[in-house]
Amino acid sequence: MKIRRAFSFDAAHKLESYHGKCERLHGHTYAFSLTVQGIPDREGMVLDFAELKRLTEDRVLSRLDHAYLNELIPQPTAENIAAWIWRSMEEGIRQMGCSLCEIEVWETKDCSAILTREDLE
Repeated sequence: MKIRRAFSFDAAHKLESYHGKCERLHGHTYAFSLTVQGIPDREGMVLDFAELKRLTEDRVLSRLDHAYLNELIPQPTAENIAAWIWRSMEEGIRQMGCSLCEIEVWETKDCSAILTREDLE
């Protein structure tokens, strides 16, 4: 079974390898969701949403919220942010007895990048 939880953060970036208005410093209110797969436990939960929130706050939001993303992620496109979040979350989710299935990062309400486990194989 799969569960999904959404989060958001505010951050600034510039796309230095891109030629257009996004090569200049600017900010976004990003949103992202994590999809996790596992077997429901005796309480009927794949993973407690509160535990997923705690892990995400510790490993992702504490570093990305109100940050200058270029200091953490080279060429911080939505695609590269999704990959960075994946690397940051995968082991912690595995330690909770689940597996990470998908991350979707919205740079704007209309534009997102989706990274799945199959993309990494």
